[in-house]
Amino acid sequence: MILCAMFVALIAVGAFIKIPVPVVPFTLQYLFTMLAGLLLGGKKGCLAVCIYIVLGLAGLPVFAQGGGIGYIFQPSFGYIIGFAAGAFVTGVIANSVHKPGYQRLLAADFAGLAIVYLFGMVYYYFISKCYLENPIGLWPLFLYCFLLAVPGDILLCILGAMIGKRMIPLIQEGRL
Repeated sequence: MILCAMFVALIAVGAFIKIPVPVVPFTLQYLFTMLAGLLLGGKKGCLAVCIYIVLGLAGLPVFAQGGGIGYIFQPSFGYIIGFAAGAFVTGVIANSVHKPGYQRLLAADFAGLAIVYLFGMVYYYFISKCYLENPIGLWPLFLYCFLLAVPGDILLCILGAMIGKRMIPLIQEGRL
C-alpha cells in the first residue's frame, strides 16, 4: 500500500516536471506510470494510476493543467486514461517471469507506451470532433499527438527499463 501511495504522489509530481519542448508539453508522468506497472505489477500499478485519476477528477490539481471533473473534456485526457491501461499492460508483461531481463522490460515499456498513445490519440480525435466541434485531420493528429512527443517517451522507456532491472529484484526480495 505504501508503494502504491508513493506512486500516486510521484505521478502527480511528474505532471509538473515539464521539459520545454515546442508544441507538445513533455512531462514525467509517463515515466512514473510506467514504473508503477513495472515495480508494482499490473494490477497494483493500474490501481495507483486510477487513484491518481480519481484524485484529479475530484478536483485536486494533480493533472498537468489542473484538475476537476471538467478535465474529461480536455483533448489530452485520453492519455491519462491510457496511463492506467499502459501501467497494467506494462506490469503484466514485465512481471510474467520472476526476474525479468532488460529486453522483457523494454518490450513491456514499449507495449505500455503504444497503449498510452492509442488511447490518447483516439480520445483526442473524438473530443476534437464531437465535443469541441473542431475536427483534427489524421496527419496533424499523428504529427502533434505522436511524432513530436514520442522521442522523449522512447528515452523514458529506456530509462524505465534500466531502473526496473535494478529495482524489481529488490521489491521481489522484500528489501523495499
